[in-house]
Amino acid sequence: MKILTADQMRRADRLTTERAGVSFRQLMENAGRQFADFLVNEVLTGDGVRDRPHAISILCGKGNNGGDALVAARYLLQRGQQPRVYLLVSASELKGDARANYDAYLQAGGTVQELAEPADWERERASALDCEVLLDGLLGTGLTGPVKGLLAQVIADVNSHRDYCVVSVDIPSGLPSDSGEPLDEAVRADATVTFTAPKRGLIFPPNCTHVGRLAVAPIGTPDSLLDEDAELWLNLITPRRFARLPLAREVTAHKGDFGHVLLVAGSRGKTGAAALGGRAAMRMGAGLVTVATPASSQPVVASMVPEIMAEPLPETDTGALSSRALDYGRFAKLLEGKTVLAMGPGLTTHPETAQFVRAALEQFDLPLVLDADALNSLVGQLDALRHRRSRRVVLTPHPGEMGRLLGTTTTEVQRQRVEVAQKFARDFDVFVILKGHRSLVASPDGQVWVSPTGNPGMASGGTGDVLTGMVAGALAQFPQAPPAEAACLAVFLHGLAGDSAAGIQGEQGLIASDVIEALPAAWRRLRERIDSDDPERYYLIP
Repeated sequence: MKILTADQMRRADRLTTERAGVSFRQLMENAGRQFADFLVNEVLTGDGVRDRPHAISILCGKGNNGGDALVAARYLLQRGQQPRVYLLVSASELKGDARANYDAYLQAGGTVQELAEPADWERERASALDCEVLLDGLLGTGLTGPVKGLLAQVIADVNSHRDYCVVSVDIPSGLPSDSGEPLDEAVRADATVTFTAPKRGLIFPPNCTHVGRLAVAPIGTPDSLLDEDAELWLNLITPRRFARLPLAREVTAHKGDFGHVLLVAGSRGKTGAAALGGRAAMRMGAGLVTVATPASSQPVVASMVPEIMAEPLPETDTGALSSRALDYGRFAKLLEGKTVLAMGPGLTTHPETAQFVRAALEQFDLPLVLDADALNSLVGQLDALRHRRSRRVVLTPHPGEMGRLLGTTTTEVQRQRVEVAQKFARDFDVFVILKGHRSLVASPDGQVWVSPTGNPGMASGGTGDVLTGMVAGALAQFPQAPPAEAACLAVFLHGLAGDSAAGIQGEQGLIASDVIEALPAAWRRLRERIDSDDPERYYLIP
C-alpha cells in the first residue's frame, strides 16, 4: 500500500477521473459513505448500540474535507441517526462539490448550524461538544501552515473536552499531511479514516500519535494506478503484500524444503543473543538452524535451545570468535548445505571477530543477514560491502548502529530516517532494515516500506537478536522471494508478535523471549488477515 503526499494524492484523484472515469463528485460520495460505514461498524458498536440514535456532532470546514463530512452526515441520517452538523464558515463560502453535498444534506432533511464567527462558536460550543461522538471534518490535506483564528480555537476546545470519541475525516485537522513534524496544535483523534492511501503525516512520529486507530478506505482509485507510478516509492507493509507467498505448506513437505540457517553469534557472556536468534529462526519457520559460536559458548547455547544444532568455532583468549575459524576451509565446510548466513548477535567487536566478518563478506555468496557486532565490524570499513560476493545482503541496524556506520549521530539518523535508509541501500546495493518505531525496509531500487506493527514494550535487550533470526528464517523459507519481501515479512511479524505479547504481558514486562513465543499467534493473525482482506472495504492498520 502506497504512502502519499498531499500533491501525490491530488494527482491520484485527477488520474482516477481521467483514466477510470470516476468523477470528483463520486470520489467525495464514496469517501463519505466509507466514513459512515466505519463509524457504524467500528465506533457505534456494542449490545443494542446500533439500534438507538447517538449524540453525534459533526464539525465541517469549507473544503473537500467538510464535503466528505457532509456526505457522511447524509448517510448517517439515512441510517436513523440524527447528527448535529456545525459549519464553521458561512454557507456562501462553500464551493463546488462541498456546496453540492451541503445542499443534498439539507434536501435529505438534515439541518446545519453556521458558526462563522468566534462569537457563534462561543455561544454553541457547549452544545456542540455535548456528544458521544465528534466527527472532525474541519481541515484536510491541503494545510500548509499552522491553524489560526476561529479554527485554532475550535481545535483547542475539541482537545480539551474529551468525554467523547473523536473520529477525523482523512486526517486530523491541523496535522500536516507530508511530514511527521508538527506545525502547531492539531486534533487528537481516537480514530481516523483516510482515503485511497495513508498520508505521510498519519504514519510517522510524532504526528502519528494524533491519529488514533487508522483505517484506509478505497474510494475508486485503482491499485494499478498507484502501483504503476514510478514516483511513488514509499509504502506501508500490509498483509496483502504476502498473499502470493506460499504460506500454506504441502502435506508432503519435510524440513529440507524450508531452508537451513547458519547463525554466527555469541561469545563468552553473550550466549543468550545466539540462543534468541537461533530460536527465532526456528519459530519463523526455517527447516533447520545451526548456531556457530565460540567453542566455550557452544555447550551453553546448545543447552538453551534443544531444536537447534550448535557448532564450536575457534575463539580468542577472551572467548570471542577468532579469525582462525576461516583457516583450512573449516568455516567453508560448515557452510555446505546451508541456505542463509546470518552474523552478529553477541559477537563482540574483538579485532579478530571483525576480521572474520569482513572476510566472510568477501568470500561467501550465500544470502547474508548482518546485525549488531557484524555491523560494528564495518565501521570505517564500508568498502567491504562493495567487495562482497553475495548480492542478497540484509543489514538490520538500529539508529545508533546506522549512525556509527555513517559517522554521524543517532539524532541525525532519526531526523531523516527514511532518507538515510533509502540512500544507504542505494549507495551500497543492499537491503536495509532500520529498526525503531515504524521500522523501515529499504531496497537498492529506492523503494522503502514502513511497518505499522510493534510497540514500546519491544524496546528491551534481545528483540533485535530475535529480528535477526526471523529475517534469516524468512530468507531460508522463501528463497525465491525478493529479499525485500522476506525482510518485510519478518519485520511485520516481529512487530505483530510483539503486539500479541504486549496484550498478554503488558509493555513494561515484555521481554524478547515473549516475542518468540508469540510468533505462532502472529502467523495465525497474518493468515487470517490475508484470507479476510476485502479490497472494497476500509482497511484497518495494522
